[in-house]
Amino acid sequence: MLIPHPLLGLRDAQEFTYLGDASLIDRPEGSDEAALADYVYLRDNPAGLHRELWFHEQGDRSWLVVTRNTLTHEIVSAELARDVALARKEGVA
Repeated sequence: MLIPHPLLGLRDAQEFTYLGDASLIDRPEGSDEAALADYVYLRDNPAGLHRELWFHEQGDRSWLVVTRNTLTHEIVSAELARDVALARKEGVA
């Protein structure tokens, strides 16, 4: 599987480490224990398009948010996780 790295172009998936659901970017603020427990332990396992975190461990060590179809493994897009997090913080996404 090839991942379209936004800075480096197509890279082999073996260079990356899969880290799970990209909703991990949205860590809850404050001290609500129930929200923190949901954040740590509950994950969706959708069939179809899913946003995932990938770490370019054997490359530039960047974090990516990859949108992938879990049924076909087709990668629709890849963005730098930093850009996704900043856009959410600014209320753009």
